[in-house]
Amino acid sequence: MRHIDTSAVLGAIIAHMPNTPDTRIVLSSASPRRRRLLDWLSLDFETTSVDTAEELDTPLAADPQALATSLAREKILATRALSEFDGAMVLTFDTIVVLDGNVLGKPVDLPDAWRMLRALSGRTHQVVTGCSIMCPESEQPQSFAVTTDVRMLTLSDCQIEAWMSAGEFMGCAGAYNIEGQVAEVTPEDCYQNVAGMPLCHLYAALQGTLPGVLRPRCLSDEPRSPIPACNAALGRTCALGSRIVT
Repeated sequence: MRHIDTSAVLGAIIAHMPNTPDTRIVLSSASPRRRRLLDWLSLDFETTSVDTAEELDTPLAADPQALATSLAREKILATRALSEFDGAMVLTFDTIVVLDGNVLGKPVDLPDAWRMLRALSGRTHQVVTGCSIMCPESEQPQSFAVTTDVRMLTLSDCQIEAWMSAGEFMGCAGAYNIEGQVAEVTPEDCYQNVAGMPLCHLYAALQGTLPGVLRPRCLSDEPRSPIPACNAALGRTCALGSRIVT
């Protein structure tokens, strides 16, 4: 019997197949931090943003992960409804803060920001980021949420005022940005989740190794592991990353 080199046959078939254009990747977010973080995965992507009603006072508030996931799903469906993104893979994220079971979103005004920061001062709370991924051929996104325990530093009114002078607090859940050095997480927790994107979990989802999330078949390129960039930015080794990224 004549031996057939199946690898050579397969190579010849692939060589004569028409080139398939890379799937566009769209990050639907106005956050510069999320744009910078996604760049660490070394994927070509474009950005946009949509306005959706972030309703926090709903029955879902009793389950913060479900609420954050629902908000991310609303963003992704609103983005996909725009004809300019037909044929694109879309990524969306939504972050909420939870203190003693109460959900905090972005402050509505200056007094609201003061109220949030005074309530968080010296306390441990949770930051939950909902994530959604949707391929062009999909009717519904795949979604998941990541929770991080965060300890807010004890803040005096002068420190709160100094933080607010940076001008970023109105666009942040809980009226703070962890990169402003007003809060901290342990090496066992995901720092970047608090910044708005759980990078290692997203990487695992795109690789198909995150439990409960199928690998997006529309992803043309392989993402780069975010661990080296994250560790370099933190100036320390994240103990969580090596457990999530395989």
